[in-house]
Amino acid sequence: MKKILIIVVIMLTTHAFSQSQSFKISGKLLTYEGNTPLESATVYLERIKDSSMVTYTITDKNGYFSLDNKTGDSELNFFISFVGYETYFKTIKLESPEINLGTINLKIDSNALDEVIVKSTAPVVIKQDTLEFNSDSFKTKKDANIEDLLRELPGVEVDENGSIKINGKSVDKILVDGKPFFGTDPTITTRNLNKDIISKIQVSDTKTDAEAFAGETGSQTSKTINLVMKEDKNKGVFGRVAGGVGTDDRYEYAGMFNLFKGDQRLSILAGGNNINQSGFSYGEISKMLGGANSIISYGNGTVIIDGRNFGGGQGITTSRSSGANYADDLGKKLDISANYFNSKSDSENESITERENIFTDRTFFNDSQSKTINETDSHDLGMQVRIKPDSMLFISVNPKLTYINSKSIGDANGQSYNASRVLTNESTTDTYVDNETKNFSNDISFTKRFGSKGSFLRGNFYFDDKTSLIDNYFNSEVVYYGDNPGTVERNQYRKTDDESNTINGNLTYRLPLIGKEFYLDFNYEYRKTISKRRFSSFDYDAVAEEFETDINEDFSTDFKNTNLLNSPSAKLGYQDKKLNTYVMAKYFFRDLENIDYLRPNFNLKRSFEALTGTAYLSYRPTPQKMVYLYYNVNNSVPDISRFQAFSDITDPLNTVTGNPLLKPSTTHNFYTYYDIYNPNGNGLSLYMSSFVEDNAVVAKQTVNDDLSRETTYVNAKGIYRVNGDASLSRKFIIDTLRTVQISGGIGGGINRSVNFNNDVQFANLAKTTNVNIGARFVWKDVMELRPYYTLSYTKNTFNFEGLEGRDFTNHRIRIFNLVNFTKKLEWQNDINFNYNPNVADGFQKSSWFWNSTLSYSVLKDQGTITLKAFDLLKQNTNARRVVDQNFIQDQQNTVLRQYFMIGFSWKFNSLGANAGQGGMAPPPPM
Repeated sequence: MKKILIIVVIMLTTHAFSQSQSFKISGKLLTYEGNTPLESATVYLERIKDSSMVTYTITDKNGYFSLDNKTGDSELNFFISFVGYETYFKTIKLESPEINLGTINLKIDSNALDEVIVKSTAPVVIKQDTLEFNSDSFKTKKDANIEDLLRELPGVEVDENGSIKINGKSVDKILVDGKPFFGTDPTITTRNLNKDIISKIQVSDTKTDAEAFAGETGSQTSKTINLVMKEDKNKGVFGRVAGGVGTDDRYEYAGMFNLFKGDQRLSILAGGNNINQSGFSYGEISKMLGGANSIISYGNGTVIIDGRNFGGGQGITTSRSSGANYADDLGKKLDISANYFNSKSDSENESITERENIFTDRTFFNDSQSKTINETDSHDLGMQVRIKPDSMLFISVNPKLTYINSKSIGDANGQSYNASRVLTNESTTDTYVDNETKNFSNDISFTKRFGSKGSFLRGNFYFDDKTSLIDNYFNSEVVYYGDNPGTVERNQYRKTDDESNTINGNLTYRLPLIGKEFYLDFNYEYRKTISKRRFSSFDYDAVAEEFETDINEDFSTDFKNTNLLNSPSAKLGYQDKKLNTYVMAKYFFRDLENIDYLRPNFNLKRSFEALTGTAYLSYRPTPQKMVYLYYNVNNSVPDISRFQAFSDITDPLNTVTGNPLLKPSTTHNFYTYYDIYNPNGNGLSLYMSSFVEDNAVVAKQTVNDDLSRETTYVNAKGIYRVNGDASLSRKFIIDTLRTVQISGGIGGGINRSVNFNNDVQFANLAKTTNVNIGARFVWKDVMELRPYYTLSYTKNTFNFEGLEGRDFTNHRIRIFNLVNFTKKLEWQNDINFNYNPNVADGFQKSSWFWNSTLSYSVLKDQGTITLKAFDLLKQNTNARRVVDQNFIQDQQNTVLRQYFMIGFSWKFNSLGANAGQGGMAPPPPM
């Protein structure tokens, strides 16, 4: 079968090559009246036989355009479209490789009929800061969903987990007719809405409702997708039900029901599984394939060189979820949406950890083994109310209520060894924790516009109230060996009562200086947070066989923290269609107060003042190019618990004492990037960031002879990090059916951290290099192949004589393959290889991981039967290495092992033609 398939592929490839020809069509676009260049007009080609788009481009600032592609057609329909102008049409015969159309003049659209001009809906239209795709211009498979459609759009990338990037920028919000569809998981929208009900896909920079109402520029580092429904498709019901059973008692089930009635929408969903799938999985192939991690670098100098955990998180989790969403427009001035989620999960995990601790005067080792069982039950109820009394006022009210109850049972064993691997101490710990958390918050804002020049007044009020009750039954034993042997036993009931209350008020007034573009913002912020904690420890009375009623004050705390902030600021800015820049100065007054009810001598009151500032510039000369610069100097105050001189002896192996002499830290952040993406999928992205911190708060540790530690906090200088990355993508068009896209990148970083060990200060320098290269071969309706390779290298050095540097390397290969044997039969494979040569002996250094799924469509494409094989090679592992400022740690947790599963999903849809009759697709035959 394999040989036959290869022969067929070669034959089809040879045939397709023989039918393809390259072409280049160029020209210049001017207005008919004044011969003025038209920038950002859409120029595109369609096949004559089915009107499918071949390629498109956008005119530059001088009106020039160029279309390069390959096709097997001898003639193509040529269109030019621009908002406010008549659409230009011409049939072009591809008689030569290069065709110059010269100058083309567009007339203003007078709505008059003209037999010569053919009206056509452009596949892509640029409207100010919004890129709009016409859904019907992009051909997809029958019964395609939104995710299938997005994969066909130029400049759009969708990975196997459903994450979306447009022109290199991540999509963080998806709306349907301007409203959230269901929570914050975009895959619920993209995998459950059918492409046929959508008329347009609008892409814009992410903005809050208030920013959009005031005409402000939002985030230019992330994108929002708005799906515009067809007017005749917004009534009816649709949804999906699915289930699967597998070996080793594995299962999953899910269902979703949607009712659309104009502006009114109701959605209900439920699901569950024991295959470590978070959210709502419908048995779709891409949803069942695990995510990937390689190397992560944190600002504190920590570097994680990851293995693979293809089961989704640590341990094995059984989850049940349900939820509902309701949205409606109550007239032209008011719309509401509300959602409720309930999530329950049970998980089990066993972990093995080996850590090498690097100190100036010694090296020692910690080994630990643990087992945990967790149960969580969470409820989230949220609402969004948007009010527009008139065109000049916008009000938003967003209350949210959360309740979480979690239980955890754990037991752990730990051993500490000196440099000669002699056992110095060992410990055992058993815990039972019951945590109940309640949280209510409300975010209320209003924006009042004045006149037509951009002036507005915005007010924001935020309230948050959180309570947490924790019951912890703690039983531990630490045995010390060596010259001073001994045993420390603690059997306690620890009760924690936490309360936190935050009030935040913010007022902004914008004063236009020159037109709408040049402005001055005045802002004032007030924030007050009151935190209370009563931590009570009760010792166990072995004689009475019960816990004592009097607290053990040595292990207890009772305090109240108040954090008060007053901060005025001013921002001078300029914004137009291409340029957005501002400078901002902010001065803050902060008062910290701690009242200790058990130890009044630790009462503390501190006040701080500081001036901070921000400079920002983004320039977008064309929709495909962007330059971004950002600089910020900020001042932050350490957590008040680090100010307190109180010694926390809860952990017998680590006594923690605060430092009342700590100073605030000052940070300098600089970030810049440049990117360019064109409609053909070619792109270049460059970025660089730096971070410098003065008076950083770092831990100062002293290690005793028995390897117990004493920790306090001090200020340090000389902490910084610099990171950079360059990535390039290039798309090659073989013909109208086949494309190859090559992408690659190289990045690196330098992180310098400062450590204090046994009264000696030293610095750690971690230099990281990442190289990646990948390709994507797409043969439309036949196959897709995506190989990917990543190399990560870290060099760790110290500026203290006697401390040896360490080098770490990680290799990762991923191959994703999709084959369409027929229109109904699809086969997907996800193969991963991970090699982590530097992990300790006893940990799995390399692994091959292979997931495979067959999918067959039935019931006129309304049903799908899937057969999935998880971890075919039985090598799943999540061994990983963590490199921190003064330790190197290897860890491995429980992972999901091989299983096979057969599943079935069924879609129903009555949107459109049957909606008025309340019809629904019939159920599948039994």
